[in-house]
Amino acid sequence: MKAALGLLLIVGALETSGALGSCPEAPQPGEPLRGLTPEQLASFNAGKVIFEQEFEPENGLGPLFNANACGECHEEPAPGGSGDETETHAAVSLPGGGCDLLAAHGGPVFQAHVTPALQRALGIDREPIPAEATVRATRTSPDLFGFGLLDAVPDREILSYADSADRDHDGISGRVNRFMDGRIGRFGRKAFLPRLDEFNAGAFVIEMGITSPGAPAEESIGGKPIPPGVDPTPEPELSAEALASVTDFVRFLAPPPPLPLTIRGERGRGEFRAMGCASCHLPALVTGPNRVRALDRQVVAAYTDLLLHDMGASRGDICLGLATPSEFRTEPLMGLRFEKHFLHDGAATTIEQAIELHDGEAARARDRYKKSAPAAKEALLEFLKSL
Repeated sequence: MKAALGLLLIVGALETSGALGSCPEAPQPGEPLRGLTPEQLASFNAGKVIFEQEFEPENGLGPLFNANACGECHEEPAPGGSGDETETHAAVSLPGGGCDLLAAHGGPVFQAHVTPALQRALGIDREPIPAEATVRATRTSPDLFGFGLLDAVPDREILSYADSADRDHDGISGRVNRFMDGRIGRFGRKAFLPRLDEFNAGAFVIEMGITSPGAPAEESIGGKPIPPGVDPTPEPELSAEALASVTDFVRFLAPPPPLPLTIRGERGRGEFRAMGCASCHLPALVTGPNRVRALDRQVVAAYTDLLLHDMGASRGDICLGLATPSEFRTEPLMGLRFEKHFLHDGAATTIEQAIELHDGEAARARDRYKKSAPAAKEALLEFLKSL
């Protein structure tokens, strides 16, 4: 874990100098990264328009969907932020800890809404979850701030923090997830998708039923072909150019700057490390060489290692890729102060509750927090509410 130690020293120097703190020129929530070219900024703005557009069946929505606009689920405190919507996943638990994700029945995501044409054709108001499903999962809508920076972190950087055998005996054994073709994942609650463009294309088809060249999926209802006439828009329903613009909007969304810290908040930063939170919520990552200047070799105060960690059986739900039911990617804490629900399923409504619901590899850090003096807890929470 020498790489982690070296990065912590870099971050410490940056924190002391104020380089990771807030400043008047820093982008605010929903604003783009500084240093974009005019062409990149134009693509960001064009993508924002599509991101906020409310789609209709006539231009691709459905016939199954969870929302009719990207901005419906990613809206607070600005476009690209989080939302109060949730989605439902379902699977069949298999002997040995595996999962059948019910792909043949439309899973693992089961959409909550249908278009009027589909409702008339089949008499349903949501995608049916098959009776054989033995486990369900709830997913909240995360904010997308800083995702382009996370996309620009090299695989080798992520791998340098993995310690699946817990060789240093600190009780933390983060590991990478891998996509079906073996590439290292980083996006999604289970860190399954490797690239931001794949994440966005998948969201269009899964959340809104809108196909694109990036996700030319054959649409179905519960795994069966859709009835004739219920989907009037030719495939693909979103052009490659439109998808690229939306991806640039998300790619160039800046992480919100942290608030200036009081003396108590500075103590809380120390408590964050002393309690063990930084073992998974790594204070910073570094992007690699990138043709986009705003993404090129940047230190990102992400507070994640982008690895899978076991959160304990009580937090578990379904598998995905190499991730077991109880394994989840460390959630980035950029923009934490704007969140209203916490954890992958929204089970916590306060940061305090979220800490106390941590288990598995996070049990030691949780217990240190619970045993800490009130002043230490208050300091930690003030620091976290500055992010």
